[in-house]
Amino acid sequence: MILPNETTVAVVDGTRLRLFRNRGHEPQIDLLELPEPTIAVENQGSGGRHHSSTANPDTSRLAEDNFAAAVADHLNRQVLSGEISTLFVIADPRTLGELRRHFHDTVRAKLVGDLAKDLTAQDRQDIERILAKA
Repeated sequence: MILPNETTVAVVDGTRLRLFRNRGHEPQIDLLELPEPTIAVENQGSGGRHHSSTANPDTSRLAEDNFAAAVADHLNRQVLSGEISTLFVIADPRTLGELRRHFHDTVRAKLVGDLAKDLTAQDRQDIERILAKA
């Protein structure tokens, strides 16, 4: 894959957001890890509408959905303020689906791609290698 220069790469799972900026000139990928942002989770996820324990029996999944919604809110604000010009998202499939539900139309327009994998525990070089092969 060719990742445009200055693209922000968000690597997300249900509990952590890692942000990178691509400093490589196409076609090379050279990610610079950015400081990990503080994500304020305030029951924003889709799970908040489930009141029955049979509708959403796993409270940890509810917490992960809420985190994904809060990450989407953070990314929405970053894109709308102009701090992110292009975005690539890497997340496990369920979190990626939850993020997509909460992305603003402007974020969708700035999204250059996504990858359904859980890579939050991987080091920067592994993420670069996986992106290059995608």
